Amino acid sequence: MKKILLVLLLLIPFNIYAKEAVVLQKCIDGDTASFNINGVEKKVRFLAINAPEYTSKIEFYGKEASDYVCNKLTNAKKIELEYDPKSDKEDKYERVLAWVYVDDKLLQEELVEQGYVNVAYVYDDYMYVNNLCNLQDKAYENKLGIWQVDSREIGYCKTHKNNYYIDNVYVYVVNYSLYIVVLLLFLSLFIIIITRKKGDRRARYKRNKRS
Repeated sequence: MKKILLVLLLLIPFNIYAKEAVVLQKCIDGDTASFNINGVEKKVRFLAINAPEYTSKIEFYGKEASDYVCNKLTNAKKIELEYDPKSDKEDKYERVLAWVYVDDKLLQEELVEQGYVNVAYVYDDYMYVNNLCNLQDKAYENKLGIWQVDSREIGYCKTHKNNYYIDNVYVYVVNYSLYIVVLLLFLSLFIIIITRKKGDRRARYKRNKRS
């Protein structure tokens, strides 16, 4: 019985899309920052978005995007990175590519929703892109942030088929299916144990009755 329980525990997928806690080292702009990752300072490029420039050149709404990101990061109680299974771990500039969570909220979603950035640099079926495109559509319709300028290109989401519901169901199933399987195995084992105990009690009762 103990061996069975040990096997079941080993099946629990603790590392599926696990988030990694990091510490802010330096703000850079609206889509990049430096973090301490396992004791090493690394630049992190926020996956699937692009902010207006505010470093080598100044673009419209670049300062606002940079200030917003820096304010969120410097005042965060917790910052975590999540790596997308469909994305490279780093880009050609050796910047880490990741989803960034600030106090358990996905920073990319906040930035897109409020019009600070647009969805871009998507090279595969990344986990949260369909939701980002939904948020970008609303920001565009309401002319928030960067969308105040008519010349701003919608980019990736213009041709991207919107399957937000399907995408999120897929992510949910991938993340939790193994947990559900393990839970069902534990439940089955519990039922077997209870049934066996009842059978043992009945057998003892019959033996005692005969004697």
